[in-house]
Amino acid sequence: MEFKTKIHAEDGKQEIFITREFDLPVELLFKAYTEAEIVEQWMSTKVLKLENHPHGGYQFETSNPQGAVVFRANGTIHEFVPEQKITRTFQMENTPFPVQIDFLEFEKLTDTTSKITIHTIYKSVDFRDQMLKLPFAQGLNMAHNRLEKIFK
Repeated sequence: MEFKTKIHAEDGKQEIFITREFDLPVELLFKAYTEAEIVEQWMSTKVLKLENHPHGGYQFETSNPQGAVVFRANGTIHEFVPEQKITRTFQMENTPFPVQIDFLEFEKLTDTTSKITIHTIYKSVDFRDQMLKLPFAQGLNMAHNRLEKIFK
């Protein structure tokens, strides 16, 4: 099965590009990334903090059915242009992965369709390659599918 969310990773580079077209207006796509209640639905995680402005921060946390925290991530928002772009750092806590930087760009294709492009830069090619070995593509595709269904 081919994923709708595409990940392009060129050999020998410490970056990836993630793209996805949605049957959603750009306003709703942007809202899905910036409103805590919606983020929680499609990412299946708890939003502990989401400050959508330059120098704001965010923190997400996922627990297992027994209540133990199994994933926590945080970052700082560096640039925030409504319905256009977000530049932020991202770090998974309690893992060997160092902080990465994400450049999210939101694009209006038509009145009812939009596209997100995420350019992620890792500290090294090795860290990028390690990340790509995780079930990263499958998880992101499933999350993006949930995102699209929220607004249907």
